[in-house]
Amino acid sequence: MRLRFSGPIWFWRGPAPFHFVTVPEAAMIAEIAPVVTYGWGMIPASVTIGATTVTTALWPKDGGYIVPVKKALQDAEDLAVDDEVEVVLDIDA
Repeated sequence: MRLRFSGPIWFWRGPAPFHFVTVPEAAMIAEIAPVVTYGWGMIPASVTIGATTVTTALWPKDGGYIVPVKKALQDAEDLAVDDEVEVVLDIDA
């Protein structure tokens, strides 16, 4: 499954700080989640922003999913909180 969407990068200050983009097409992902999750609702995926692709896992949050924006991706694409980004999300189903 491939999804393309855009959204702002936001900061979550949990036990460890993370940066995320919220996935707007949560219903489509929820349909395949039972097949692809490896536990706790985490869904393995590859994420492309700009010219950089990384592997990660979507996190379930508030009935939807969020995409972690890893430090390597932030550095490679010079990204910061509140930047609006175009995301290509690939989930092997």
